Amino acid sequence: MRTVIAGGHGQIALRLERLLAARGDTVAGLIRNPAQADDLAEAGAEPIVLDLESASADTVAQALHGADAAVFAAGAGPGSGVDRKQTVDRDAAVLLADAAERAGVRRFLVVSSMGADAGSTYSEPVFAAYLRAKGAADDAVRARKSLDWTILRPGALTDEPGTGQVRLAERTGRGSVPRDDVAAVLVALLDTPATAGMTLELVSGDTAVASAVSGLG
Repeated sequence: MRTVIAGGHGQIALRLERLLAARGDTVAGLIRNPAQADDLAEAGAEPIVLDLESASADTVAQALHGADAAVFAAGAGPGSGVDRKQTVDRDAAVLLADAAERAGVRRFLVVSSMGADAGSTYSEPVFAAYLRAKGAADDAVRARKSLDWTILRPGALTDEPGTGQVRLAERTGRGSVPRDDVAAVLVALLDTPATAGMTLELVSGDTAVASAVSGLG
């Protein structure tokens, strides 16, 4: 399998790249900053320098050519303002979906956020903008009939070592989850086409990742 990951230098993306490369898959990561290329290579991924805030859908489609799956794991990140929540968390996700359609890449995973909602009225303005951007992106992806999409909405992310034990469902309730376990769930989702069309929340729990994914539906 060849998988292309947008936001290839993100903390979840690097973990996902390592997992996919370790099992012999081909993986590429889209990055804006060429200085990050060595980190991707170390993770076993091909770095592709491409700025999703300025690239055209045709350019991104070229990067996706020949891929079996695309994963949107990009984000404006902490410290970014309202404008970049729109251009990265919303617009770049829509751009990647456009490109996937043009390149004929049906399998499409999105790393979203618990609470994502295009109509969010969360009290803190920047976080509200983030939730609205993520929600709008999710809505745009879910409207694509030509994509076999899955939306993953993790709870609060931590850098604790993964346990391999999660709760994965349409609604899980609030909670946290290690980034290690998010990456492991993404691998399992990529391997499970039957999860297409699902929007799933993810927190730590007491079910093994493989069982949590296979038990969906």
